[in-house]
Amino acid sequence: MLGYAVIFFIIALVAGILGFFTLASAAAAIAKLLFVVFLILFILSFIFGKRRI
Repeated sequence: MLGYAVIFFIIALVAGILGFFTLASAAAAIAKLLFVVFLILFILSFIFGKRRI
């Protein structure tokens, strides 16, 4: 999932450089969303993954 966030971030950068601001903002929004979801899942797995007995 982090890979998708990086891919959409790169697409946003390339589109921003080329002048496609609508596409750049959409790709940046998707990248931000995927990064936040990845971060939340990482924190939850870190907290709950350590409970092995």
